[in-house]
Amino acid sequence: MQKSIIVIDDDEAVLLSVNKILSKAGFHVETFEDGVSGLEGVTELKPDLVVVDLRMPGLSGMEVINRVSEMDPYIIIVVITGYATIDTAVEAIKLGAYDFLPKPFSPDELRVIVNRGLEHRQLLQESHRLEIERELLKRQFVTLVSHQLKTPLVAIHQYLDTLKQLGDTPDTASKRQDWLERCLQRTDEVLAIIKDWLTLSKVESGSLTGEILRVDLKPIILNTMEANADMAAEQGITLEAELPADEYPVKGDRNCLAVLFDNLMVNAIKYNKPEGRVSVSVKAQDHQIVVAVADTGIGIPEKYRQALFDEFFRVKGQSSGQTTGTGLGLAICKRITTEMGGTIEVESELDVGSTFRVSLPAYHEKADQEEENRSTK
Repeated sequence: MQKSIIVIDDDEAVLLSVNKILSKAGFHVETFEDGVSGLEGVTELKPDLVVVDLRMPGLSGMEVINRVSEMDPYIIIVVITGYATIDTAVEAIKLGAYDFLPKPFSPDELRVIVNRGLEHRQLLQESHRLEIERELLKRQFVTLVSHQLKTPLVAIHQYLDTLKQLGDTPDTASKRQDWLERCLQRTDEVLAIIKDWLTLSKVESGSLTGEILRVDLKPIILNTMEANADMAAEQGITLEAELPADEYPVKGDRNCLAVLFDNLMVNAIKYNKPEGRVSVSVKAQDHQIVVAVADTGIGIPEKYRQALFDEFFRVKGQSSGQTTGTGLGLAICKRITTEMGGTIEVESELDVGSTFRVSLPAYHEKADQEEENRSTK
């Protein structure tokens, strides 16, 4: 869409010149000779950018800046004046002006400052849009988690109430055992939700990881595979590992690394196909230790991959609709790798599978030990 610009200046020659320069640059330009008519134009046209002179009879440029900022803080204001001083520039910027251009100025100088201002407006609007979306997602997440907590708790209450009233019959023992197992399963669901809440709290406070030390990935990966073996077996998923004989230490937080690979392993199992496979491999590459978690699952549509690591995001679709979760797992993985100076990326093909690749800084014995010693002094 064509960007609209309003120019307010009591000098007719300046209005004609600025109009000509900006119109040739492809902008829709409207000019006004005083602050009052200029503000009316801003109210009616809702421009992307306003160019305003500071010294005008009647309503001053400073007052125009103040009122435009109150109308719409996302309208970019560029001040032009032949009486530029540091004090007036500072005052104008405090009132909401984006930048300051002293007269006389060249066409190139005007075009540069206008283009830069419009780019800034776009960034502000995009940031505002993302903040609104984030807030909506948070509200949806609260609703989702409330529902997820309520559902298992209601079920647990019903099971326990039934057990309380259960009489002595030949099948009482088997019923009691069955309902107690169901209670335990529902309790695990509640605990998983609470765990995500607590992790989210740490993410928001920016303190997810603790002290960064030497950590060997091999036992963490093996423990993660062992912890999820029963879950994999229930779905007929085979777990495989291609691990080096030697240690491959990284600089990281042991507990957070366990959370990272557990999330990736659980996702690889949940979004896999029956009788599928999950394989984990580790290798050294360019001063990094690279861990790949690959599955033979349903894959991820390309349109969702960019948002995959956003908080609260979950892939929509029939294949993934039956899985449970709060949409925090991959966001937490992203935060952990970032705080440890690493990266995480995904490759995926629909109905073939996905591979999540984590790269973490390798631990170099001498240099990193010296750094740890200095940090503890």
